Amino acid sequence: MNAPAHDLILAGGGLANALIAWRLRQRRPGLRVLLLEQDEHVGGNHTWSFHDSDLGDAERAWTAPLVSHRWPRYDVAFPQLRRTLDGGYASIASQDFARVVEPALGAALRTGARVRDVGPTAVTLEDGSRLTARAVIDGRGMRASSALALGWQTFLGQELELAAPHGLDAPVIMDAAVAQQGGYRFVYLLPFDTHRILVEDTHYVDRAAIDAGTLRANIAAYADARGWRIASVLREERGALPIVLAGDFERYWDGIAGQPCAGLRAGLFHATTGYSLPHAVRLADAVCALPDLDAPALFAAIRAVARGEWRRQRFFRLLNRMLFLAGSPDLRWRVMQRFYRLPAPLIANFYAGRLGLADKARLLSGKPPVPVGQALAAACKIHPHQIRNHE
Repeated sequence: MNAPAHDLILAGGGLANALIAWRLRQRRPGLRVLLLEQDEHVGGNHTWSFHDSDLGDAERAWTAPLVSHRWPRYDVAFPQLRRTLDGGYASIASQDFARVVEPALGAALRTGARVRDVGPTAVTLEDGSRLTARAVIDGRGMRASSALALGWQTFLGQELELAAPHGLDAPVIMDAAVAQQGGYRFVYLLPFDTHRILVEDTHYVDRAAIDAGTLRANIAAYADARGWRIASVLREERGALPIVLAGDFERYWDGIAGQPCAGLRAGLFHATTGYSLPHAVRLADAVCALPDLDAPALFAAIRAVARGEWRRQRFFRLLNRMLFLAGSPDLRWRVMQRFYRLPAPLIANFYAGRLGLADKARLLSGKPPVPVGQALAAACKIHPHQIRNHE
């Protein structure tokens, strides 16, 4: 049998796989790595954001070249609350991500490579060519499975050039003082300079479908309400992030059938926010540290990482069920407004996915912002079949 042509092939050039390839290039340059991306550039059309406290010092250091913008604080707004929270907040624009990662990978990146089939040790492209490796990591996005009950964070963002300064000097990561439109809706604002700003209309809803026309109209109306005149729309991005309500971890991974995977496909994302950058950073370091990168060892290692995250996020899935299944969809904002009245260190721990027992007790104490009976019923629905379909 011929030896495989590569040590590792990464199918899909999204955030998680591209970070793995880039980190391996830094730490283990002798490995024969190949990253396959169907489009012209890695990273797609996205803006990834994170709090400084989401990452450790070493993780912030090696990802620093990717960061497009940093701010020392951020704001939130609700019908009955406005608050500024101190703490570093950063964003990575996909074009900056590609600008750094692509030259570093060089010949280890192949763009315009459309994948037809993926297996643990081989990839077949649309042109029929077959590429072999000791292992293949599938990073082509979320895998549909009846083992998970999901809600969705759907969004459409426009990067706007305004005719006059917008007046913001920090991100507004949630402005929920807007009409709710049948789910938890908020507007997300990232001010890049005095006139350039990303305005993202975001909805926590039961289904992943997105009505782009409605969201564009929402953005135009929001800008008008703030007195902003749009000179031009520079860029538009859209997406739907999974929000996990309940699931059967072992059944989900048994369905993957030995295929190493990464990113959303591996379930490596924050169960409540859908954000995946900190998980992708940690996975890249974990893969680099593995002594053996053949398919069975890699699959077992990634599954173990995912199992640990699944256990750590059990409480987040409980909160998600209370958000999605208890009370009126148009009143979900009350849950988040109450959350943002809590101490700043607890809020930071929430986003970092490391709530302690005291944090969890504080989150559940006091009068709940949803009907008690419905909250208790939602808490008990720990299996996907107990929850109505949110796909």
